[in-house]
Formats: sequence, C-alpha cells, structure tokens
Amino acid sequence: MAEAFAKKLGFDAQSAGTMPPQMLNPVVVQVMKEKGMDISGNRPKMLTKEMIDRATLVFTMGCSVESVCPRPMLAQMQKKLVDWNLEDPKGKPVEDVRRIRDEIERRVQGLRPIERP
Repeated sequence: MAEAFAKKLGFDAQSAGTMPPQMLNPVVVQVMKEKGMDISGNRPKMLTKEMIDRATLVFTMGCSVESVCPRPMLAQMQKKLVDWNLEDPKGKPVEDVRRIRDEIERRVQGLRPIERP
C-alpha cells in the first residue's frame, strides 16, 4: 500500500519484506481499488541488501525486523530506518484494513522529497 501511495506522489518507492507472502492479500487489493489503485499485478518481494543500499530511507510497518534480518543488513538499516509501527493487515476484517490503508496514506502524504547525498 505504501509503495502505491508513494509512487502516486512521484516518489521512487519499492515495497519488500523480510518474509514476503506468496501473493498479495486480497483484502489489501480490494481496499486499494476503493482508492482507485489497482495493485493486483504487484508481487511480494524479498528485501535485499541492494535495496537498502539504494534507499534514502527504509520504512518498516511495525514488524520485528531484528528477529528476521541478517545482522549486517540490520546494521546498514539503522542509519535510515523509520518504523511506522502499524498493524499487519493479514487476517484482519476489511474495516480494519481500510483503517490501516488510510493511516499509511496519511503518513506517505506527509513525506517530503529528500535529496540524495
């Protein structure tokens, strides 16, 4: 969801996870369509060191990154890691997923472009 909102605002954004599922959550796809965004063609991706190296900032949604990231990757992330501490929409009813979606949208809209060094 964050990737789609960020791209709509013109950010170079990429979504990935430390333990990505095989497919997108169909409820997430549904609530994003309600916002006019079709993410059904997206595929979950594994977070890589290369992604982190290229990133200006890395946002986590509240997962316990420490428990699943290799230590060198985590050390690299510390200087640009921002944890939004959001609920995982997995297994949640559509009303809760809408609330999570709206909070992600609000936070993404609050971002400002950052110049790369």
